[in-house]
Amino acid sequence: MDWLERITWTADGLVPVIAQEKDSGDVLMFAWMNREALARTAELGEAVYWSRSRNRLWHKGEESGHVQKVHSIRIDCDQDVVLLRITQLGHEPGIACHTGRHSCFFEELRTTADGQRAWQAVDPVLKDPATIYRS
Repeated sequence: MDWLERITWTADGLVPVIAQEKDSGDVLMFAWMNREALARTAELGEAVYWSRSRNRLWHKGEESGHVQKVHSIRIDCDQDVVLLRITQLGHEPGIACHTGRHSCFFEELRTTADGQRAWQAVDPVLKDPATIYRS
């Protein structure tokens, strides 16, 4: 049986993917893969995603240099989510987010002084995104 056939793909032919840093356990990002992206990730040992905004394969780090070295690829019990255990390369500490932060999950729901709830950035920008990406 083809290992890609075990995946429960969405109607669009995609599967959600979580990238988790191998050493720290930090969840760095969420993205999507199609069959070709998952096959290329397994072949290269580096994360390749499907960019819905660009409508094409996206080799993580192709512009920024912040490549994700893949140590293991796992699926959940329903075979409808992929977990990549990765090392984020290209900057120390690793930058996974296009905002120049370590993780894409940098906002936390907090209660303000007036008792309202609001999202607040709690992780620092490690590198200015303007210096990371080509225009």
